[in-house]
Amino acid sequence: LTRALRAKSISAIPLKPISAGDRADAKLLSESAGGTISPAEINPVHFTAPLSPYAASIMEGRPFPWGVLREKLLQIEANYPGPFLVEGVGGWRVPLDPTLGVREWAQELALPIVVVARNTLGTLNHTLLTVDSIRQTRLPILGLILNEPIASPDLSSFTNPALLEELTRLPVLVLPHQATDLPTLPSWLIPA
Repeated sequence: LTRALRAKSISAIPLKPISAGDRADAKLLSESAGGTISPAEINPVHFTAPLSPYAASIMEGRPFPWGVLREKLLQIEANYPGPFLVEGVGGWRVPLDPTLGVREWAQELALPIVVVARNTLGTLNHTLLTVDSIRQTRLPILGLILNEPIASPDLSSFTNPALLEELTRLPVLVLPHQATDLPTLPSWLIPA
């Protein structure tokens, strides 16, 4: 998405502010932005254990660093024009600490949401639950992106896009397995 926006001369800045496990995504995101933002800026909060941030913070014996997260995001806003593509961590309801999760953090950021899901059997339930929960927050949802996780998709991958479009009344973009470029950038993904 970052590459596609930058190809249209939109200076998109990818962010993965929270990660757990390896940090390879931050390097890839930096490369997608032409190296204009460092992996450390893209990913200021990192846990070593490949778990939800809350579980990893318990295992590593340290609380979730809300102050660091907020400070780093303010610095990025001051140093880069945006728009910002902020990747969540594990899903809409993943806990970040005992009381707050991705949902509450998204409400604090007050950015429009793009739901990204696997285009496989079971995604209808997961995606509909996610969309319902986001709508309860009143945050705007721009659309859905369905990733083909394997080269040989299952039968549901042919029916999921149309059903999700019908049931959510949101636009759906399907990305082929291991796509490095978007086929065509839909208008709903282009910042106004």
